[in-house]
Amino acid sequence: MSEQTMDRIAFIGLGTMGSRMSRRLVAAGFEIVGFDPVEAARAELVAAGGRAAVTAAEAVSGVGYVILMLPSSRVVEAVLGDAALLDALKPGTPVIDMSSSEPESTRKLASALAERGIPLLDAPVSGGVKGAEAGTLTIMAGGPEDALAAVRPILAPLGKVRHVGETGAGHAVKAINNLLAATNLLAAAEGVAAGRRFGVDPGVIVETINAASGRSAATELKFPQNILPETYDSGFALALMLKDMRIATEMARSVGVPATLGEQAVELWSRAAAELDPAADQTDIARWVDRSRNP
Repeated sequence: MSEQTMDRIAFIGLGTMGSRMSRRLVAAGFEIVGFDPVEAARAELVAAGGRAAVTAAEAVSGVGYVILMLPSSRVVEAVLGDAALLDALKPGTPVIDMSSSEPESTRKLASALAERGIPLLDAPVSGGVKGAEAGTLTIMAGGPEDALAAVRPILAPLGKVRHVGETGAGHAVKAINNLLAATNLLAAAEGVAAGRRFGVDPGVIVETINAASGRSAATELKFPQNILPETYDSGFALALMLKDMRIATEMARSVGVPATLGEQAVELWSRAAAELDPAADQTDIARWVDRSRNP
């Protein structure tokens, strides 16, 4: 495939979020060529009307855009450092990293790709599995405004785009967001556990907090949907949340801002990660709090 088609998008990373986002783009009329090392993930895209590639390099050949939805900067660096992929990628093809990556890594990759005439934008998302399915994600975009304008049409089916600054700013804001979300979730878990042990119904606690000043996404969404029903199935791994928290605290440290509370939250989440199943959901932090604080 040599002819470049602007309605053709390479989507690399078809996991929990990527599978749903790629299907939305298929439904919006884009030709999606997807790659994931997991064969079942590729088959799922094909069943939804997309096309699967056997390598990332094959996926990017002749496309108008490339979207990455990968678990870490290390994986993003490996994908974008692959010589075969770089040779297949036409100059001028925008690469959009929608992963939760490290801001400094993103800046370095953007600089390296710019030497090849390839623009890199960071556009991580918030909204979880439900937001990915409904197309209501918050997309935190970093990069030049003109480069972002060129990719807005393909991001529109996925959610609302917010331009937060220059290259790396999207990944910085996403990390900060997840550090706040995780700290709020931990605090809420501790509060509800204490109230329950005191004899107050957890549902009443959450309902009342949601009508008061202590409410947060943790009490408004995660407790009613995933924690109180004891399903612990938000679709976002505890290990990935911890990774994002560390990105945020390391970024704060690198610019000389104390993140004392954030670092304490990282320490507690690290303990939970060590004691829980490696595949634990982020909402399992509430189960860990209740167990560890009240044996």
